[in-house]
Amino acid sequence: MTTLAIHNARIIDPELNLDGIVDIVLVDGRIARVGPNEAEMVIDAERIDATGLVVSAGFVDLHCHLREPGFEYKETIATGTAAAARGGFTTVCAMPNTSPPMDSQASIESLLRQIEQSAQVRVLPIGCITVGRQGDELAPAGELVDSGVVALSDDGDAVADAALMQAALSYSSLFNLPVSQHAEDPSLVSDGQMHEGWVSTRLGLRGRPSSAEEIFVARDIALAELTGGHLHIAHVSTAGSVALIAAAKARGVNVTAEVTPHHLTLTHELVAFDGNYKDIRYDASAKVNPPLRVDSDLEALGIGIRDGIIDAIATDHAPHSLSDKEIEFDLAAPGISMLETAFALTMTRVHDGTFPLGTLIRSLTSAPVRAWDLDKRTGLSGLGTLAPGAPADLVIFDPDMEWTVDVGDFRSKGKNTPLEGRTLKGKVLVTISEGEIMHADSLVAGRLRLTDRNEGI
Repeated sequence: MTTLAIHNARIIDPELNLDGIVDIVLVDGRIARVGPNEAEMVIDAERIDATGLVVSAGFVDLHCHLREPGFEYKETIATGTAAAARGGFTTVCAMPNTSPPMDSQASIESLLRQIEQSAQVRVLPIGCITVGRQGDELAPAGELVDSGVVALSDDGDAVADAALMQAALSYSSLFNLPVSQHAEDPSLVSDGQMHEGWVSTRLGLRGRPSSAEEIFVARDIALAELTGGHLHIAHVSTAGSVALIAAAKARGVNVTAEVTPHHLTLTHELVAFDGNYKDIRYDASAKVNPPLRVDSDLEALGIGIRDGIIDAIATDHAPHSLSDKEIEFDLAAPGISMLETAFALTMTRVHDGTFPLGTLIRSLTSAPVRAWDLDKRTGLSGLGTLAPGAPADLVIFDPDMEWTVDVGDFRSKGKNTPLEGRTLKGKVLVTISEGEIMHADSLVAGRLRLTDRNEGI
């Protein structure tokens, strides 16, 4: 029996209505006990003194790109999941825009074999909505479900054909499977490079208007209401979308949604300016689809998390090589490497009072699990919580520790981030997956007598 005892931590689990200084004991990859002085009752256990630190369930990411198979020069399952562990994520859902795409039983089974061999944390595959992600015909949802997918998505591209999207929602409803839509009308964002606003005008770049997202959000909510299918809106970025989702939920439509850390905290001005408005730049590290928006959108998105309109915070981790980004802005690939900075960046909204720490933890743990019924799909009762019997997935963090982003320290192959050199407040120190320590920050490794098994990956 392997036993790990964590004592003197502030344990926060919104699902269990728990916020207090207690101990937690892990036995053979499961949470055994949570309560006062529990660690003192354990003999012959590895011990972590978490005095002054916070412990929560491991973070759950509904949206990341691990790039394997086909784009291993950008990321691999090994490097991506090492980055996830460093960021506090113990479960990640991998998008299917790989090569080959995840649109068949054979491709999913091959991916699962690779996950088993090299994943550092739990990886749950997402299958394609359409064959080859081409938007022409539905992929075999039943076959994909049998293979183990937890959702369907053509992320990176919207399912533009309304009849096909209706069919996808109808078909997936037979399996209670979420259909995650990249909601941007292709006819309105064609050749668009960033948010359509004064910055895009100043830079002479074609814009991607907020209406492109909101039109598809409204359309797909209507289709979900018609079919009863489970619609999930990926990377919500506009105030209008938040209002549409809120109204749909009030009517009982089966819709869930996510927001990324960057859409919660960064604006389109970052593309052109860095702390001043004198020097103009074209910063492709801040290029992402949907694009970074404006302050009023950030305010609405923060309220959406606070009020539970938006279910989850998801990274949309999109690693790219330097050659994908350090080129002309209109040719650069969209996306930000986000797994390792997601927690600290989102803590910005806790420190500015937008929502409390418990709400952030819920949006990173139990809320995404509930949104997609991941506990039922995986058979892992208690996933996303610290309930006794749940998987021993935990993160230990300091919500007030300041640190400076240095891409040279990233576990991910993707060094593409507009946060390089920025000081953030809130740091993941230890990540435990199924009872095994997968990351221990060098700042605390000596104190905890632990080492980082991912060193050198």
